[in-house]
Amino acid sequence: MIIRDKPGILQLLFSVRGSVLPKILPRVMLVTSFTAALVWFDHEILALPHTNAAPFAVFGIALSLFLGFRNNAAHDRWWEGRKLWGQLIADMRSLAREADIFLPDREDHHRLLRLAIGFAHAHRMNLRQLPPNAAPVKWLSKQDLAQPHPPCAMLNQMGLLVANAAPDGFAKRALAQRLASISIAQCGCERIATTPLPYVYSLLIFRTTYLYCGLIPFGLIETAGWLSPVFVAIMAYIFIGLAEVTEELAHPFGETVNGLPLDAMCRIIEISMAPHLNMDSPAPLRADRFYLS
Repeated sequence: MIIRDKPGILQLLFSVRGSVLPKILPRVMLVTSFTAALVWFDHEILALPHTNAAPFAVFGIALSLFLGFRNNAAHDRWWEGRKLWGQLIADMRSLAREADIFLPDREDHHRLLRLAIGFAHAHRMNLRQLPPNAAPVKWLSKQDLAQPHPPCAMLNQMGLLVANAAPDGFAKRALAQRLASISIAQCGCERIATTPLPYVYSLLIFRTTYLYCGLIPFGLIETAGWLSPVFVAIMAYIFIGLAEVTEELAHPFGETVNGLPLDAMCRIIEISMAPHLNMDSPAPLRADRFYLS
């Protein structure tokens, strides 16, 4: 995720980090070159059919509505993912305090919290589909990662530990409810990660966008002439760029510049757990060139 203050004029004009421009530039250049070729052909070889620009205004409004709907749906997924990870961090902090209260044995207490941190990292890796060699060895062992579903395996171990170590029924109930809340947040994240936006939305948006950018030069050639490629480039940047932004937001747990900073949030959990484990708190992750992973 990009972390930076409100950009100034120069940053608005020239900032590339966090922008979708590097991804869409080849497509924008292709559409612009196509328009320039049409203008040249119309002026030098054979006059092409010229249409009024009014129908394209209606076409553009319809395309804007499609893009707006998809953008809202994608942003809802992104924001829900952030809320679920916020809930997970809150549950982890509450679990640490409840473990202080209900688990008198320090070994069981520390093991539960270490398993909780391991679960957070396993959950992050599962959402991002990272390979086992990307696991932090301090919190996850090869045996943990060898399980069919490492996050659930960690939660199962936590449940067994609570069942065996909690001194009474009230303590077991309180800790079990906390683990259930963690599981609910986990399932919500997995629902987002495994259920993409319907493919028909993407198909309709991208087809309509390229159709619009390919046809609008015929409505601009007569009035705009050699400025047509400039106007088409601007429109292509707007529509193709917005479509690409929604594509990134629709996958909030990815490692794109607009994805959620799962590494930083796992570090927040480590920082919150450290005092309960009698450990020095690690330093929070900082943005690297405005990017926080």
